[in-house]
Amino acid sequence: MSSLLQSFTTELRRGTLTLAILSQLRTPQYGYSLVQRLEVAGVSIEQSTLYPLLRRLEKQELVTSNWDTTESRPRKYYVLTAYGAEVYEQLKNEWTQMTSELNSLLKGEKDDEFD
Repeated sequence: MSSLLQSFTTELRRGTLTLAILSQLRTPQYGYSLVQRLEVAGVSIEQSTLYPLLRRLEKQELVTSNWDTTESRPRKYYVLTAYGAEVYEQLKNEWTQMTSELNSLLKGEKDDEFD
């Protein structure tokens, strides 16, 4: 893959990963469970990408985290805040509209309108 294509792919993935993560945090998830859920859906993410993204989302007050120390291995669980749920719904609506528009363009349906 050329470096230019790699750069474009990285840009595309950056926003979609945020949306994918927010979609899975309506219920509390810890890092590894989140990676597993995403992988089942066909979305791969490295832990070196996931944890900084989770910290950024927490700093933006979209998610909150809590440690669960009841198990032998402590786990940090992340979940959407009320504000995060609102932002997620808005992003989901934007995504739906944008993908519909792009699909239409990519299929060539809009080209016919200019003839």
